[in-house]
Amino acid sequence: MHSAIPLLGFAAYSGSGKTTLLKKVLPLLCEQGLRIGMIKHSHHQFEVDTPGKDSYELRKAGAQQMLIASPTRQAFMIDKPQALEPQLRDLLQAFDPAQLDLILVEGFRHEAFAKIEVHRSATGKPLLFPQDENIIALVADADLQVQSALPRMDINQPQQLAAFILRYRQDCLASEQIL
Repeated sequence: MHSAIPLLGFAAYSGSGKTTLLKKVLPLLCEQGLRIGMIKHSHHQFEVDTPGKDSYELRKAGAQQMLIASPTRQAFMIDKPQALEPQLRDLLQAFDPAQLDLILVEGFRHEAFAKIEVHRSATGKPLLFPQDENIIALVADADLQVQSALPRMDINQPQQLAAFILRYRQDCLASEQIL
C-alpha cells in the first residue's frame, strides 16, 4: 500500500475504545503542528447529513455522488450500488498529500500496513498481534501477560501514544519508507 505521507492504523475489536483514544490523541498531535487525515472504517450504514437538508434530499432523490461545500468544509458522498467493502488503497487517493503530514486509519485491521493494536481487557477478545505481523505497538488498559518485544502504552495515557506516533512519523520520513 502506497501513500505519499506516513500512514498508521489502529486495529482492535469493536468496543475496545479506538475512537475514544483517538479523540484524546488527535489534539495532542495537532498541538505539535501536524496536519492529520483520518480514515474510519464502518461495518454499518451511516448518514453524514440530516434528513430534510438539501444535500441529504438530493442524494436520496437519486444523486449517486454528492459534494457539499461551504467556505469552511467540504463533504463528498458516494452511494455505491453494490455493497462491497471499501479498499484502503482507493480511499487514500481522496487525500491531498500536500495538505497533510500523517494519515491515521481506524479499522481496516485485515489490511497489510503498520498498525497499533488497541486492547481493552473487558471485551474478552484475544490479542490481534500474534496473528498480524503489521502490528507495531500495543495500547492496553491492563498489563498484558504476554511475551512480546512490541512497545506497550497505557490506554489512559494518550500522551504516550502521541509521542510514539510522532517518533513513528519521523522514522518513516528519515528512512523514506513512507507507506
